[in-house]
Amino acid sequence: MRTDAQQDPRSDHRLDWKKWHEQRVAAVSAPYGPLALTGTHWLADGVPEEFGRWREDGDEVVLTAAAEHQLALDGEPLTGEVRLAADAGPVAESRLAQGERRLVVLRREGLWAVRVWDPAAEARRAFAGIDATPYEERFRLPGTFRPYEARQVKVANADGVERGLALAGEIAFTLGGQEHTLQVAVEGDGSLWAVFADGTSGKSTYRFRFLRPGAPAWGSPRTESGGGSVTVDFNRALLPPCAFADHFICPFPPPGNTLPLDIPAGERTIRTN
Repeated sequence: MRTDAQQDPRSDHRLDWKKWHEQRVAAVSAPYGPLALTGTHWLADGVPEEFGRWREDGDEVVLTAAAEHQLALDGEPLTGEVRLAADAGPVAESRLAQGERRLVVLRREGLWAVRVWDPAAEARRAFAGIDATPYEERFRLPGTFRPYEARQVKVANADGVERGLALAGEIAFTLGGQEHTLQVAVEGDGSLWAVFADGTSGKSTYRFRFLRPGAPAWGSPRTESGGGSVTVDFNRALLPPCAFADHFICPFPPPGNTLPLDIPAGERTIRTN
């Protein structure tokens, strides 16, 4: 027979959060997790010579490598010229390697870059964990996703450059007795993604965080607003990749996504040795 604690959904939510947090720590500290990123080199600014000679050519980049670069493509030593497209798979499966390092081709708004991932990165060696607030049921909220026609807004990024951020709706939820909204992007699998700040940002938490609710559940019929129900769980507020390595180009919150209240929940900062 299940105990009262096991029958309480809040207990299940707490256990689920504990597992999620443990998996999150394991993922960021993995050999090719975000702590392993040691460089984002834009071709327009020049790629260090140790990684070969790079140039862009339309929808591809051209890499010229010599034996001294010690590069490998698909597991075989690379010398001469090769044409590459942007990588889409996991970092560990990148076609291009230099010893244990992985080189990943990136294209962002028409600009090309090469990212270097190194399991021996200093940030990975120094990592001691993620400080996160223990689970609180009051920050797991029912919400409504209200889609709208996709739009692009310009926002500053962590590297100081403004780039486009695609938005396709908002999530509405009630906290502190008032309704609040966050503008969200819709991922390819239907899940949602928000970049947000709140009253704790830059104080007891990182300067902004990510929230990744699942795909909305659509009623039959839909609500009058045309929205779908979604769980807004700030216990799972995420540190952005740029909290782990300076070489990420995370977007800052778009207009309207700085909440006028404190959200003392979710991931706060990283711990280092």
